[in-house]
Amino acid sequence: MGTRILIAKPGLDGHDRGAKIVARALRDAGFEVVFTGIRQRVEDIVASAVQEDVAVVGLSMLSGAHLALTARIVEALKAADAPDITVIVGGTIPPADILRLRAVGAAGVFPTGTPLDTLVAEVRALTGTPAPS
Repeated sequence: MGTRILIAKPGLDGHDRGAKIVARALRDAGFEVVFTGIRQRVEDIVASAVQEDVAVVGLSMLSGAHLALTARIVEALKAADAPDITVIVGGTIPPADILRLRAVGAAGVFPTGTPLDTLVAEVRALTGTPAPS
């Protein structure tokens, strides 16, 4: 069984094409991926992450609420006694917000246009997951 990753669409954003592309790329790279679907509440994302015993929560956001939602999810994971779950963020992320996202707890930030092989390599590095042989 591969490293488990939860891909989530928090907030009111109704577009999931990018999240599905990322989920497929990670699945094709040997990760076990759980996709929550769109318009997920912070509490539901955290409950799913804990229940599914994931190593990573990948947040896909286009709405502009990425800073607040990422901070809330990181804090909610700590409150759920799951601070070891890595949080990564992708989507419409202005370059100026990358350091701010890292400051609130995102271990990886992948703005729109990040090559999928770069994303997969960084997720492997964050999780210590070797490439399949």
